[in-house]
Amino acid sequence: MKNRITELFGIDYPIVQAGMIWCSGWELASAAANSGILGIIGSGSMYPDVLREHIRKTKAATDKPFGVNVPMLYPDIDKHMDIIIEEGVKIVFTSAGNPKTWTSHLKEKGITVVHVVSSVKFAKKAEEAGVDAVVAEGFEAGGHNGRDETTTMCLIPMVKAELSIPVIAAGGIGTGRGMLAAMSLGADGVQIGSRFVTSEESSGHLAFKKAVVDAKEGDTMLTLKELAPVRLIKNKFFGEVAAAYQAGASVEELKTLLGRARAKRGMFEGDMEDGELEIGQISGLINEIKPTSEIVKEIVSEFESARLEMANLQLNTNV
Repeated sequence: MKNRITELFGIDYPIVQAGMIWCSGWELASAAANSGILGIIGSGSMYPDVLREHIRKTKAATDKPFGVNVPMLYPDIDKHMDIIIEEGVKIVFTSAGNPKTWTSHLKEKGITVVHVVSSVKFAKKAEEAGVDAVVAEGFEAGGHNGRDETTTMCLIPMVKAELSIPVIAAGGIGTGRGMLAAMSLGADGVQIGSRFVTSEESSGHLAFKKAVVDAKEGDTMLTLKELAPVRLIKNKFFGEVAAAYQAGASVEELKTLLGRARAKRGMFEGDMEDGELEIGQISGLINEIKPTSEIVKEIVSEFESARLEMANLQLNTNV
């Protein structure tokens, strides 16, 4: 399965395992890489010395390409970028910020740069900044999201029409059929997050993984748009946020309610009541916890089967 994404990253399949806070450490990144896709370390929840440790452990566990995702809102981003360069990481995904800030610097060091966007406007700005590809992420995605609430099915063809660089689709993709749908809309590859949250190698807490497996349609919702839009599983904390909105809470009151380390409490420490549980709408299709290698095989197999079905589909032309 060769195309612009497999050639850009040196991988077997045009699939990226998303760099998610609290869930994508070295074990998941290396397992993904060893399965033929691009593994990503999510650095947003790591102190600089922890990031260095995860990079070194990933390099020890795989000889395949992998990358690091760096949210540009991270306070120690300078230290993260220095470590990435020092440790010889060849692929960096940036998000939540202006791609002009770091793209040139990273590319001067021979690093492939991909930026995550949620709109055509920011996709074009990313291409102008010189990135090698973009991840176009729709409203269905878990974690922090775009404010425009554009769905993946609408976003991908609009972005594809405006860009010449490769486009990676994200948001609501967790199956081979979803991957085929995204690529039929023009995506060169897909980025998958939520499905890998429930992998055995994910560093997410087992209670969080089980909550994702148990989630059904309608169990997630985008909220806290005044701070940073985030899609969450509905729990006690979510109910408190909803009640605060109903009471007309100010931005400062919402910040106080959110507090600090709320996502860590939920996703990493397993507090299912008061923690922030970030996951995508695709959670309604996730039914089990299994090894990353099996997840990748399942996605690729379903993609190929669905592609054959579409190739054999004959339109009824009878009038």
